[in-house]
Amino acid sequence: MCGVIFTPHRKCKEMKNYEIETKCVQAGYTPANGEPRQIPIIQSTTFKYATSEDMGKLFDLEASGYFYSRLQNPTCDAVAAKICALEGGTAAMLLSSGQAANFFAVFNIANAGDHVVSSTSIYGGTYNLFAVTMKKMGIDFTFVDPDCTEEELEAAIRPNTKALFGETIANPALTVLDIEKFARVAHKNGIPLIIDNTFATPVNCRPFEFGADIVTHSTTKYMDGHGSAVGGCIVDSGKFDWMAHAEKFPGLCTPDDSYHGITYAEKFGKEGAFIYKATAQLMRDFGSTPAPQSAYLLNLGLESLHVRMERHCLNATKVAEFLEAHEKISWVNYPALKSNKYYPLTQKYMPNGTCGVVSFGIKGGRAAAEKFMKALKIAAIETHVADARSCCLHPASSTHRQMSEEELAAAGVPSDLVRLSCGIESYLDLIADIEQALKNV
Repeated sequence: MCGVIFTPHRKCKEMKNYEIETKCVQAGYTPANGEPRQIPIIQSTTFKYATSEDMGKLFDLEASGYFYSRLQNPTCDAVAAKICALEGGTAAMLLSSGQAANFFAVFNIANAGDHVVSSTSIYGGTYNLFAVTMKKMGIDFTFVDPDCTEEELEAAIRPNTKALFGETIANPALTVLDIEKFARVAHKNGIPLIIDNTFATPVNCRPFEFGADIVTHSTTKYMDGHGSAVGGCIVDSGKFDWMAHAEKFPGLCTPDDSYHGITYAEKFGKEGAFIYKATAQLMRDFGSTPAPQSAYLLNLGLESLHVRMERHCLNATKVAEFLEAHEKISWVNYPALKSNKYYPLTQKYMPNGTCGVVSFGIKGGRAAAEKFMKALKIAAIETHVADARSCCLHPASSTHRQMSEEELAAAGVPSDLVRLSCGIESYLDLIADIEQALKNV
């Protein structure tokens, strides 16, 4: 067991009156007189104290400080505080990956014998985490169509349901979640709504403003933006009243025997209980710890997030419009297109932009898509998305290559599908590259 500090909860409130562009650059770390202007990389596993009494206060969560970097580290906490400020939350923590963030966010409130409702339209890795791995841990998941009615969503709720989960913009389906609808049903049933906001980022959507309670991120994507470091983050809105539903959340509302009998919701209130429990208990036991060096690289990405997202979205919109008008393209999926079924929700939740990912189909199916991919010169063939450099993937010949045509269709990944993640290059060059590649089809 290790000490947990109080500063992430406080730092999240700094600069709350500034615009998000300023927060991207300035939030999270404010050097004192003579201190480093850039966030210092505290690459240390341990921290020295003068007396056992001083260290004991950390064990009792009575003092600010650091004890062991498996739980918290000054570099990581400063970056977590910046993301917290961007989302408008009250407390946040960094993790080693986005997958770890989603696991911690759910497992922090759901135990063996509990139930969670999730949108079907989520990242495949998250679906596997929920439907296979966490199911083995005794947590049951029901998956619902993101476009379901409130009545259908309500019908999926059980007495032991502990959360609703969805993605702002789903990866790779690009469906847009009606956050307010999910939030209404969640709160009617006394449970929180957890939103993965990876693709939209807080620059384009702040789910807390629409009723979400917990936000997660794979910081590996747009927040890092340069393919430099894998990471994740959880942010708490500080709005969900755990004690008002104490019978549903005993882990937060009854004493934790593994941590000196602390009742997190009583000691830290609704603003800090969720993150303190996830840190003091889950990070202690699972150790999904981000490296300080990775946090430092993440912060460099965050400083330009607001600038990059504008370019990502501009490029994707221009590319999607070009593709929609091209005779060799059979379909285009991009939520900011007026022809897209999710355009009304896009205007509601993300009027200034969505993301840089476009999916489309090429006439001629798998063979045509493979020829197209081979002819591209700018966009690299990668499994990655949301990078400063454009990249693309043909799932039928890579990640889903073992599936038959029928299996691909059932999985929602038709054989002609190409996923293009538009970087921050010139959209004129991206379109010219796509145009020349299509001539090979």
